[in-house]
Amino acid sequence: MIIGYARVSTEDQSLDAQIDALNAAGAEKIFSDKVSGSKRNRPELDHLLDQLREDDVVVVTKYDRLARSLKDLLEIVDAINAAGAGFKSIAEDIDTTTPAGRLVFHVFASIAQFERERISERTKEGLAAARKRGRIGGRPPALTDTQKVEVICMRDNEGRSITEIAQIFKVSERTVRRA
Repeated sequence: MIIGYARVSTEDQSLDAQIDALNAAGAEKIFSDKVSGSKRNRPELDHLLDQLREDDVVVVTKYDRLARSLKDLLEIVDAINAAGAGFKSIAEDIDTTTPAGRLVFHVFASIAQFERERISERTKEGLAAARKRGRIGGRPPALTDTQKVEVICMRDNEGRSITEIAQIFKVSERTVRRA
């Protein structure tokens, strides 16, 4: 049996294009999740893996729909193989039911992991370069240094409550506690 799996990261995104492609690939049953790929807890994927039988083939439109990391992808495909089933990715034309397909799968997965790591590395380099030039990322502080001194004075000297101080400065109580 050909079993399809579709996933989008957020509730706002549509599964329609993936489902159409899986139907065109001959999927007899389709499981779908609306959850980030970085989360391993994907109920429909787990349900799919539980129902796999020998000679089934799991089909996805792109292998990044199945996993976000090489480790996760290899674990999922290992679970598919352990059930005696195969794995196919439409976009990458990968088919692990053949020896050549298994080789291509491992090569593509390694290249994808390498690219994700390079993106992360370039991002870190860019942030470090910006910090060297005096740019600091993140949100600006909710309270200035002067306001922090005023918060401490209101709390310690005037005995005002944290809730009251937070309302005065229009910040959260946690911000007041941190000050």
